[in-house]
Amino acid sequence: MMDGMEVIECDVAIVGGGPAGCTCALYTSRADLKTVILDKNPSVGALAITSHIANYPGVDRSMTGQELLDQMRDQAIQYGTDYRRAQVFMIDVEDGDGVKYSKTVYTPDATIKARSLVLATGAMGRVSPPFPGEETYLGQGVSYCATCDGAFYRDSEVAVFGMNLEAMEEATFLTKFAKTVHWVTPNDPRPGEDEHVQELLKHENVKQWTKSRLISVEGDVSGVNGIKVRQRGVDGDFTIPVEGVFIYSAGGGSKPITDFIQSKVDFKEDGGVTVNEDMETSVKGVFAIGDIRNTSFKQVVVAAADGCIAAMSIDKYLKGRKSVKVDWIHK
Repeated sequence: MMDGMEVIECDVAIVGGGPAGCTCALYTSRADLKTVILDKNPSVGALAITSHIANYPGVDRSMTGQELLDQMRDQAIQYGTDYRRAQVFMIDVEDGDGVKYSKTVYTPDATIKARSLVLATGAMGRVSPPFPGEETYLGQGVSYCATCDGAFYRDSEVAVFGMNLEAMEEATFLTKFAKTVHWVTPNDPRPGEDEHVQELLKHENVKQWTKSRLISVEGDVSGVNGIKVRQRGVDGDFTIPVEGVFIYSAGGGSKPITDFIQSKVDFKEDGGVTVNEDMETSVKGVFAIGDIRNTSFKQVVVAAADGCIAAMSIDKYLKGRKSVKVDWIHK
């Protein structure tokens, strides 16, 4: 553990701030369980990028997915949830007894020790095959987390591929460390139409490569030393010399996001996390909810229901109940 890193102890740690995670947090917080949500980015999940919500009970048809998610998050926070923007890169878990802090969640800025853990990162993972060289140099210059690895590239040349919100925010973060951030985008982002584009391009150490495709990641025994790019209107591929490349081209994917879990819980053949009727995984005290289960019913109302079931199961588990308590009344 790094010196000075914050250590947080809680009853419930939830990885993921979508409708499943926020619903679970609402219920556990109302049950007076100290709850922490760790959310990589509140604007890139399946609900957040939905333009209009027409089939969630009681919601006006004009409401956007982002607006509904904002309300869910705010409601959980109002009941005491500790919501944090954080990239989770690893977990350690062991069967719990409901008393000891048997689950540990690692982020770049804090370590969270919890009595129970909820996996709710959804299924927006990339389904397209990796770029040539991407897997070869993963951990040797290829990264998917600027907040985790950005400091390693102080005064270096780095590349960011992708033009979604996550790519822009991570590229902006890298400007604090890198000598040059080469922003490579398949299309031509328009600064006048997107404040995030404006924010990124105002940094003098950002060089934009528009209408460009990442062809491969290049390197040698010491790691990444460049990326091969193909730009529309330019004859032949060319190489941009860099020491690190951050790839954010996952938008629209449907693969459960489970890389941080490794093999700590059991998975189904289709990549979803295996759970029982209480939403509990193969490890006692670890629960999985929402699209990370890879069910056929990828709907907001189903994710919210998963969160409710898990929360009631967690309350029973942590408080040693024999049955679930229907709800918790606050006067």
